[in-house]
Amino acid sequence: MPVSTTALLRTARRFTASSSSFSKHSLRSFASTARRYEINKVFPSAAAAIKDLRSNSTLLAGGFGLSGVPDTLIDELEKNPQITNLTVVSNNAGVDGGGLGKLLASGQITKMIASYVGENKIFERLYLTGGIELELTPQGTLAERCRAGGAGIPAFYTPAAFGTAVQTGQLPTRYNPDGTVAQFSTPREVRVFAGKSYVMEEAIRGDYAFVKAFRADRLGNCQFRYAAGNFNGAMGRCAAVTIVEAEHVVEVGEILPGEVHLPGIYVTRVVQSTTEKAIEKYTFARDPADVPGVGGVRERIVRRAAKEFKNGMYANLGIGMPMLAPSYVGPEVEVQLQSENGILGLGPYPREGEEDPDLINAGKETVTLAPGAAVFGSEESFGMIRSGRIDLTILGAMQVGMYGDIASWALPGKIKGMGGAMDLVSNPARTKVVVTMEHCDRKGGPKILKQCTFPLTGQTCVSRIITELGVFDVDFEAGLTLVEIADGVTVDEIKSKTEAPFAVADDLKPML
Repeated sequence: MPVSTTALLRTARRFTASSSSFSKHSLRSFASTARRYEINKVFPSAAAAIKDLRSNSTLLAGGFGLSGVPDTLIDELEKNPQITNLTVVSNNAGVDGGGLGKLLASGQITKMIASYVGENKIFERLYLTGGIELELTPQGTLAERCRAGGAGIPAFYTPAAFGTAVQTGQLPTRYNPDGTVAQFSTPREVRVFAGKSYVMEEAIRGDYAFVKAFRADRLGNCQFRYAAGNFNGAMGRCAAVTIVEAEHVVEVGEILPGEVHLPGIYVTRVVQSTTEKAIEKYTFARDPADVPGVGGVRERIVRRAAKEFKNGMYANLGIGMPMLAPSYVGPEVEVQLQSENGILGLGPYPREGEEDPDLINAGKETVTLAPGAAVFGSEESFGMIRSGRIDLTILGAMQVGMYGDIASWALPGKIKGMGGAMDLVSNPARTKVVVTMEHCDRKGGPKILKQCTFPLTGQTCVSRIITELGVFDVDFEAGLTLVEIADGVTVDEIKSKTEAPFAVADDLKPML
């Protein structure tokens, strides 16, 4: 059993009292020797902490957008351009000139495993021109692959991505410089449990993990702050060497046992963070009437979407129009909003000057927390989603098929990534999936189709479509029924702007 330094000193003092030959120098030497055996994972610098990182390694990096990103460690790695050919696992690759975007620009990354490219132009260009391999993975699947790797589980089955290019192996992982596809993804095994199809995914294990913590002690215990936890806990558990940069390196005991989010058993090294936290999208509270793009067509859609909320619901909202819907919900309805980056109980946007880099939503916008909110890691967030704990999700879409298929994440020649959308639509029996979108695309073409032509987000999952022209209910076998119609709109007009056939409800109602 380990013996504390205090106990050793006590023993030494008793020995000194009984032996004049045991000098004060000997006592100090004895105490110094005893302290050498304490656990101390704190390294003097980021340079010392990554000294043994080599080329061809698999590196896991926490963070979501720019929140919870281990920038100090990334910046140090950028200073070592001889370390190349890295496979990096992260939800996204930062932004141009920030986060992992720096390692993309320096050419040190040759493969990314991620769920989202987003607005990172360097990332998108490298992928589409053959400069980097990309294994796009649904966000919840990515979190669970890391969680499973840390728990010693080699593979698992998930409902997310069934019937999509991820499952069928038709997702390009590498392009040629001329834009043709050089390599496709690997098809996934499918099994049926209780009548539902599931996709097998393999766990992820890394050589190194870079983690950002709010506080850490010399034992490696870590505490995360608000939504900055995101992927950091899952990543920190599934690497051979986990290196943590902490905003505050504290004494043992300062982090209370119930506040430890990543126990020290998973952590190899701790360094002091020396970089300032950044915010990607400053979003502030404003009157809905003052928000650009709201009014007319979009406001009609958003106001109708707000009627989907019922008292006591748990709801997840996509970026764009769906995020505006709560502004039109009356005080008689209390809904808890969930964000897949690790928040249950989203509050409104903050007032200018009150923004917090550790509080962002899935759209990477600054947010606040409502009273009674809870925060957690992305792996738990998606557990809630896949298991159907979320009553309602409202998403935007590029196309919706007549039997409830949805395409929302990729266009020809462009790539954003599916993020968490494939997980959000994976349990339509438990979670009502509502799409809000303008009825036609920018060229005037229909977006409600017989069959989606863009890559699918999910099959037979959308149960309601809300556009500026009306509201459709979707039966996964019978197809579409127009149940509400906007003021001043005729059924013939809707038919002329809708490729898919649809029935008209006998009690067709006005869209309010």
